[in-house]
Amino acid sequence: MVYINKFYTKFSFVLLISLSVAVFISCSSTSDNGPKPGQSLGIASIPNLRDMGGYKTSSGATVSRGLVYRSNQPFNINAADMLLLEKLNLKNVLDLRTAAEKNAGPDQLPAGVNYVWLDVLADVPASGPANLTNLLSDPKQANAELGDGKVEALFKKAYRDCISLPSAKTAYRKLFLSLGDKDQLPALFHCAGGKDRTGWAAAALLTLLGVPKEVVIEDYMRSNDYILPMSDTLIQKFVAAGGSPSIPAAIFGVKKEYLDAAFDEVQREYGSIEKYFSEGLGITLDQQTALRKLYLTD
Repeated sequence: MVYINKFYTKFSFVLLISLSVAVFISCSSTSDNGPKPGQSLGIASIPNLRDMGGYKTSSGATVSRGLVYRSNQPFNINAADMLLLEKLNLKNVLDLRTAAEKNAGPDQLPAGVNYVWLDVLADVPASGPANLTNLLSDPKQANAELGDGKVEALFKKAYRDCISLPSAKTAYRKLFLSLGDKDQLPALFHCAGGKDRTGWAAAALLTLLGVPKEVVIEDYMRSNDYILPMSDTLIQKFVAAGGSPSIPAAIFGVKKEYLDAAFDEVQREYGSIEKYFSEGLGITLDQQTALRKLYLTD
């Protein structure tokens, strides 16, 4: 199992592939003419950068736009894209990556933005980022070690770890408390691909705010639209060499079963999203109510 030893650092590898530019739409707008909820802002260097606002809750309220964003890592940003990022007027950027990931690709941010590092996977022993490269360079062994659902099982375990690891609880507590402070907004949180550690953070927040679960899942699955194209060349090369196409798709993309594993862990350990926040993260019911008041409009 040498190729999957502590494979969490896979996320930084997607930096090697670029995505073609799309039309940038400012997500600071709160009008009905703004982008559809969950849509990429179209900044080519950060394709999975999205405003979390615009969604309707089960009670009919709307998650406000322009307060909190989610993304893949802001690294290798060209000058034109940096100008677009500046338009978000960010105050805080919260980085959920490991030390190895952030050291390999330090955040590139507009001047004056406060950077906060919150290592969700700090309790997972570190390994070198070359593991993923080695894996994809040996399709035969990858098929043996990660085929037939093995890689999906590893990801589901990783998502459960995002609920249960002490380091994850510490990081997500700090993240949500920061997002609950209006003086620290607008804010952006990210990991490497903006799909797993970031995907759970986004899903947890939207669920707490009252967005229906099917909509939360839909938002989560949109990462495939923006992240998988970045890895297309790598995937094609792997498959052409005899690798199963399901393996890189499972690594670089997201699957509903991954998020289901996180929600199942919440249900098993706490019984509800509210108790996950209160008992797991130490965020009181009053603080949860304040979060809803901050982010929801009639």
